[in-house]
Amino acid sequence: MSALLGLRPEVQDTCISLGLMLLVVLFVGLARVIARQQRHRPLVHAFVLEFLATFQLCCCTHELQLLSEQDPAHPTWTLTLIYFFSLVHGLTLVGTASNPCGVMMQMMLGGMSPEMGALRLLAQLMSALCSRYCIGALWSLGLTKYHFNERSLACKNPIHTDLPKAIITEAICSFIFHSALLHFQEVRTKLRIHLLAALITFLAYAGGSLTGALFNPALALSLHFMCFDDAFHQFFTVYWLAPSLGILLMILMFTFFLPWLHNNQTSNKKE
Repeated sequence: MSALLGLRPEVQDTCISLGLMLLVVLFVGLARVIARQQRHRPLVHAFVLEFLATFQLCCCTHELQLLSEQDPAHPTWTLTLIYFFSLVHGLTLVGTASNPCGVMMQMMLGGMSPEMGALRLLAQLMSALCSRYCIGALWSLGLTKYHFNERSLACKNPIHTDLPKAIITEAICSFIFHSALLHFQEVRTKLRIHLLAALITFLAYAGGSLTGALFNPALALSLHFMCFDDAFHQFFTVYWLAPSLGILLMILMFTFFLPWLHNNQTSNKKE
């Protein structure tokens, strides 16, 4: 603690934010260990794991967004953190989607029953709202000069382009990410996690200035809940319909236009 107090105020604030994110990861990891006791109840187990995974993703992204606003002229540090925490999420949240689009993709491809899919979607949406109020309560403690509860009560519109471009951006990001997610399954786990983390970082860099490049309806709801209240139709279209459209186009392309690639992927899984 004394070493932390000797740092410059802005460095102290950064260290506190990073510490909070790591604490969230540790808390969720402990909760996941406890949740293993519910393995004999698969529906409850799946709901709890999906809730915890989405909670971790949303809370960490809230803090990442806060850190990115401190020095927007130099995004390198933010992109480094996005890559690092994408690795952390990939290593610690195995077996969960943390993204409604991922669940929809599995249901459309027949890898998940509608009942299980609906349960996971419910867990993600509930967790998104819960994480928002939890992070608001945490910010109200004023641990750094950037932490104040009013941040969570205002809408900071992340869409910095016209509506058609915003829709295309989110749809393309969702298409690319879930295509990689689907076709990287045969890659070794350690390499796959790094590849996906690098892809997430690239998409955040490419589309972040336009829409934030979230391609995750649950995450968008948590980050921009007040914006959904102010301009529901616009945000619903950009952050919910557009990523879902990207998923649908991906499945149609690999199933009907490039069936050889989809069939090859399926045969590899069976082997």
